[in-house]
Amino acid sequence: MLQVPFTDLPASPVWPAALGVPAITLLPASTPAAFAIVSETPAHVPARETLLDRAMGPGRTRKSSEAIRRNRRPAEGLAFSATAPDGALLGTLRLWHIAAGQCDGEAVSALLLGPLAVEPTAQGLGVGGALVRHAVATAKVAGHGAIVLVGDPEYYARFGFSAAQTTGLAMPGPFEPRRLLALELIANTLRGAAGLIRPTGALCDEIDASRSGNDLGSSEAISAAA
Repeated sequence: MLQVPFTDLPASPVWPAALGVPAITLLPASTPAAFAIVSETPAHVPARETLLDRAMGPGRTRKSSEAIRRNRRPAEGLAFSATAPDGALLGTLRLWHIAAGQCDGEAVSALLLGPLAVEPTAQGLGVGGALVRHAVATAKVAGHGAIVLVGDPEYYARFGFSAAQTTGLAMPGPFEPRRLLALELIANTLRGAAGLIRPTGALCDEIDASRSGNDLGSSEAISAAA
């Protein structure tokens, strides 16, 4: 669990402690946390969906990113919630398995980041930045090579994202090329990558079938609705 005080987090795209140990604390024992970053659980799902509807509006299901996420499960261990001390959901962020086009005839494995949403009452506390940094650090530790997202470059540049490696890539629907960004976690992962970004994660039905007879109430049973 990542605990964060009310002060802003560092703006650097490199966080040595987090890269070595995803579950860390940034607080002295005497400092009360404003929020914590935890793995998403089934208990977070209703509040997450309400937050996404409120933050992104009714058109969120028509976004090109949603075509990639629809009916898919998030990448294992890469769905996160920001929670208040009383357990209330303050923010959400998930990552998804994708093929970022192809290179030399082979699919380029990567992750898609999003959606990122923060409760209006928690904006200004650094919740969004903490979620992104924690997600990037955890994905790096897990050995993933790159993360792709659609978002404002003015915001995501602080985390190291840019459009430099996405000029040959396209989303499955309308998108602004300047907002298609990427961050390489392993150097040259996206070199030469070109073509359509498509989903590669497990379908919800496939996972449910594979777990038939098992306990689906665990923290792994996470809804894939964006």
